Amino acid sequence: MQGRGESGSRRGGADRGNGRGEGGGPMGGTGRGPGGECVCPSCGKKTPHERGVPCNEVRCPECGTAMTRE
Repeated sequence: MQGRGESGSRRGGADRGNGRGEGGGPMGGTGRGPGGECVCPSCGKKTPHERGVPCNEVRCPECGTAMTRE
């Protein structure tokens, strides 16, 4: 016998959302999408973000510093 609105194994009203977790991407990364730009924190040079390549793996064409996502 179930009491006071509980059904099956679900208890209370804690909704877990869509089940994808908190990270955003399949491996827990932030996954900002295909658009945007990579920017050099040293000299400010900007390049278009290339899908599938994290900006921190791209080196600035001007000074060689690892770039960041804008």
